[in-house]
Amino acid sequence: MHNIAPPNGFVRHAGLLLFTIFVAASSMGVAASTLSISGSPSKSVVVGHAWNFTPSVSGAAGTKQFSIAQKPKWAIFYSTTGQLTGTPKASDVGTDAGIVVSVSDGKAKASLTAFAIVVSAAPPTIAGAPAKSVVAGQAYAFKPTATVAAGKTLSFSIANRPAWASFSTSTGALGGTPVAANVGTYSNIGISASDGTTKVALPAFAITVTQIGTKSATLSWAAPTTNADGSALTNLAGYVIYYGTSKTALSHSITISSVGITTYVISNLGSSTYYFAILAYNAAGVQSKLSNIVSGIF
Repeated sequence: MHNIAPPNGFVRHAGLLLFTIFVAASSMGVAASTLSISGSPSKSVVVGHAWNFTPSVSGAAGTKQFSIAQKPKWAIFYSTTGQLTGTPKASDVGTDAGIVVSVSDGKAKASLTAFAIVVSAAPPTIAGAPAKSVVAGQAYAFKPTATVAAGKTLSFSIANRPAWASFSTSTGALGGTPVAANVGTYSNIGISASDGTTKVALPAFAITVTQIGTKSATLSWAAPTTNADGSALTNLAGYVIYYGTSKTALSHSITISSVGITTYVISNLGSSTYYFAILAYNAAGVQSKLSNIVSGIF
């Protein structure tokens, strides 16, 4: 009688039944992560202006968690959204470099390319509405309003300055008194301001010098009897009349130091449209608001 051969893979040894386990190689592998992060953060911001950036993420297999390297001190970072936001101050002027925003889903991590944010000082500003005409023999004056960032100094310049006028490079004031020989139009006058980095300018303007006027305007008004709070006005001291050829720049003034005068004639006006307004002041020097502006064509 013959012994029966053991099943394939089994070995009989010394009366014991031994077996061998065969393990087949698996073709299964770990899938590559598809987590990615993208976005184009702005590379600059001006002091006092808001800066904001939120990246886009795709392929996350789990809960997203964001992180940042080299966060600007003036900015706030949100680890749940990746948002970086803030408004820099004057003390933050400079470059914040090497900023890296990353995201992880617990299995993989992705990062944006390192970027920098340049914080620049607020640019200077300049504004104003210069009078467009002046009568020969009368004073002309204009001074723009301007602003500049803390720690910086403004300097002013002018193009096509009228020969009869002077100009201040420290204040931007333009003024002078033309004579009869200066009658004419002075065009393309440009006033600019610079902080050493940025230059800003008013729109070019013209000043027309007219002949010594032969026209006049008669102004009349009622004397005020009460203060702005409704109480009785007991110490009225006088009036100041303002007038000029620009509604936004009443460049001439006349002080009347008599409360009994309520009519006044302004003479030597040229051929132009003139605008007039008046205010009152008391013995303490406190002034009322300017009256409504009235006009006349001469």
